[in-house]
Amino acid sequence: MAGAMGPRVLLCVYLVSLLTLQAMPAPSLATRRSKGSKLPHVSLQTADGVFIRSLKVNCKVTSRFAHYVITSQVINSADKAKEVAFDVEIPKTAFISDFAITADGNAFVGDIKDKAIAWKQYRKAAISGENAGLVRASGRNMEQFTIHVSISPHSKAVFRLTYEEVLKRKLTQYDIVIKVKPKQLVHHFEIDVDIFEPQGISKLDVQSTFLPKELAAQTIKKSYSGKKGHVLFRPTVVQQQSCPTCSTSLLNGDFKVTYDVNRDKLCDLLVANNYFAHFFAPQNLTDMNKNLVFVIDISGSMEGQKIRQTKEALLKILEDMRPGDYFDLVLFGSRVNAWRGSLVQASEANLKAAQDFVRRISLDGATNLNGGLLQGIEILNKAQENLPELSHHAPILVMLTDGEPTEGEKNRSRIQMNIRNAIRGRFPLYNLGFGHDLDFNFLEVLSMENNGWAQRIYEDHDATEQLQGFYNQVARPLLVDVNLQYPRDAVLALTQHRHKQYYDGSEIMVAGRIADHKLGSFKADVQARGEGREFKTTCLVDEEEMKRLLQERGHMLENHVERLWAYLTIQELLAKRMKVEGEEKANLSAQILKMSLDYQFVTPLTSMTIRGMADEDGLEPIIDKSPEDSQPLEMLGPRRTFVLSAAQLPPTQASPSFYKLPDQVTGVDTDPHFIIYMPQKKDTLCFNINEEPGVILSLIQDPDTGFSVNGQLIGSKARSPGQHESTYFGRLGIGNPATSFQLEVTPQNITLNPGSGGPVFSWKDQAALQQDGIVVTINKKRNLVLSVDDRATFEVVLHRVWKESAVHQDFLGFYVLDSHQMSARTHGLLGQFFHPFDFEVLDLHPGSDPTKPDATVVVKNHWLTVTRGLQKDYSKDPRHGAEVSCWFVHNNGAGLIDGVHTDYIVPDIF
Repeated sequence: MAGAMGPRVLLCVYLVSLLTLQAMPAPSLATRRSKGSKLPHVSLQTADGVFIRSLKVNCKVTSRFAHYVITSQVINSADKAKEVAFDVEIPKTAFISDFAITADGNAFVGDIKDKAIAWKQYRKAAISGENAGLVRASGRNMEQFTIHVSISPHSKAVFRLTYEEVLKRKLTQYDIVIKVKPKQLVHHFEIDVDIFEPQGISKLDVQSTFLPKELAAQTIKKSYSGKKGHVLFRPTVVQQQSCPTCSTSLLNGDFKVTYDVNRDKLCDLLVANNYFAHFFAPQNLTDMNKNLVFVIDISGSMEGQKIRQTKEALLKILEDMRPGDYFDLVLFGSRVNAWRGSLVQASEANLKAAQDFVRRISLDGATNLNGGLLQGIEILNKAQENLPELSHHAPILVMLTDGEPTEGEKNRSRIQMNIRNAIRGRFPLYNLGFGHDLDFNFLEVLSMENNGWAQRIYEDHDATEQLQGFYNQVARPLLVDVNLQYPRDAVLALTQHRHKQYYDGSEIMVAGRIADHKLGSFKADVQARGEGREFKTTCLVDEEEMKRLLQERGHMLENHVERLWAYLTIQELLAKRMKVEGEEKANLSAQILKMSLDYQFVTPLTSMTIRGMADEDGLEPIIDKSPEDSQPLEMLGPRRTFVLSAAQLPPTQASPSFYKLPDQVTGVDTDPHFIIYMPQKKDTLCFNINEEPGVILSLIQDPDTGFSVNGQLIGSKARSPGQHESTYFGRLGIGNPATSFQLEVTPQNITLNPGSGGPVFSWKDQAALQQDGIVVTINKKRNLVLSVDDRATFEVVLHRVWKESAVHQDFLGFYVLDSHQMSARTHGLLGQFFHPFDFEVLDLHPGSDPTKPDATVVVKNHWLTVTRGLQKDYSKDPRHGAEVSCWFVHNNGAGLIDGVHTDYIVPDIF
């Protein structure tokens, strides 16, 4: 688990989320038992009319890459506006990638941009960032994200937050921990964790700190087989009650999912869409003996509980050392004092003597950090150089300090240079920072420059356990000088691939991009040194297995492998940026910013703003990474409440960051039935297009901007002999050549810029994408909404085949939600109807079907016989739809559409 990621190696082993959505003030709840029911019925009533209807957490893990979506819906049934707070804690190492609020029929979507640009509004308003941001540090490993929003009477608001992180293996497992604290009973509470690991899942466990054992067995469903694992926690309202007659919730604590994967193969090399991830964690290796030196701060500031807990931890660590290990202890205060001054074997007598030495430790004034470290380094270097029998051990240097250098060399830059020159890359340095009165960034840089990492030890009752927990991670080195090599001409943009040591229970992870047409020559050669032998292996890509994996996980596998690479690369660039200044730092900053924007991550160089809502100062909310030492939100003075001002604007002032959901729509769906709503007549016309599968039709074409929507027909999978073949839209291409924007939508995937290898999303994803004024919001398993600047908004509806369906093929529907700013020259089977035209209905009379009268419609100088009938509008309910009464124009819309329907056949989807 060695590497240059510093503290992240320790901190990002697990995902943690604290979920709190509260109405302000919290609702009161009444509990009653319904007649004839064995279980009590809980009525979620509230005096102020505000309550949480649902709170759901969805986590999808694909090859260690975790994608989280937290969604909650709150209802305001009161007669006046109410304030609600969405309050979530996420890991410090995670990157937020999306946030949206839907209220009053409007969606407000976050926009990730350069942090310097995002904060200009606060500088102009003379408001400090310390008071303005929505994300603050919280606890040991968390960031707290809180937003207060005022919502209209008799309305609902839906909050959706997405964040992502790479899971790191720690002590033989990956941990996903969700801190749950909804503060009230929730109608629909759900945690859904879906895991896909190509190596196969070897174990999957779930623990909850707040559920009694019997209730946990009833409410938690877990299963795993082969590559897939699943955990579902969906307690009823009754099961959430803290007691049978209580209106309070027992959901208050940790919900923890732990898993590991099979390690029966040395090679775990995953390739998808020209990106690769290499996971290296060999098993059944012999533990290496280690040369271990502890360098301990005994300055006056360590007085009291800190030195007592440090002694307790050292005594326990000494008990756990193995006879083949060698060690020494160095103390530094005003002076530097070594226990032996050279490495001694961990014999029973030496360990007892060392424990006696630890018990007698007393404090010594100032902090000669530089002197203490140089003494520890000298002890390890001498052993490596002068004692051949120890030269094949794994050397480790650990320092613990609670303050800053105040004795001897105090200049941090010179200390860094001294330590670097003394270690010379021979072994890792791990720094433990005790408490908050220290420069933790300095300790991080010092460790990263010397192949180790830094960890903060929190001043708390469990500090002894924290120290032991660190030691457990490095207690069993299995390999040293690990080098994962890839063909230079085949690999681009490689993450860290040289690691000083590999420890039992951890995992080394490398990701990169494979050059075009180089997959055939791609491989991984691994070299390292183990106990008494050299370690070598070569890993090749199993292309057949990759094809099978893509069939099983599809676009999500491709997307997650690429985003895993991007995440690791950004984290490593951030670590390098800490160590440099001047032009080199500026160049690294530019790289980080570009990748953060390309992959839509909120990192220390980007921020997310949300248009269409503002606080009392007229400022938009802003989301960014919190500094390590930021104050908690409750210490920052009065909170900011944001009003969803866009909900009060007329439609013509619509912002590109939200869309209005109309009551009437124009669109095309099912076989394919075109529905054209005419607002000036308050009536609807409709027609079908009958063409062969594979034909591509132009739906919208704006010659002024080049914006277009084309749809390709697919046939039904099942058809009786002689029966007309039904066709549906199975593929949509939405393009804007002016900005090189392309979006390909199928019932399986949503692909951004497919021609240039853009990201691919599944209909199982919940996501928001933004490019050059176009906002795409994917609503899981339901629909996709696309907003084009302030000109138009469209919806793509997903139709999935279900058991009773008469249709045997998944397909798409396409609806126009707003087109008021599209140019007057817009054309296409739908586009030609974006602007008003007149028609008149005459001569209503019975038709061949007595339930469907006929009439004559005069339109575009044509007299057409039409039939009154019903079509389905699926824009709001994709499963059942809503009936729409319309005048049906026969013969492929002849006389209603311009020209004939074959004029709209185009050769390509873009």
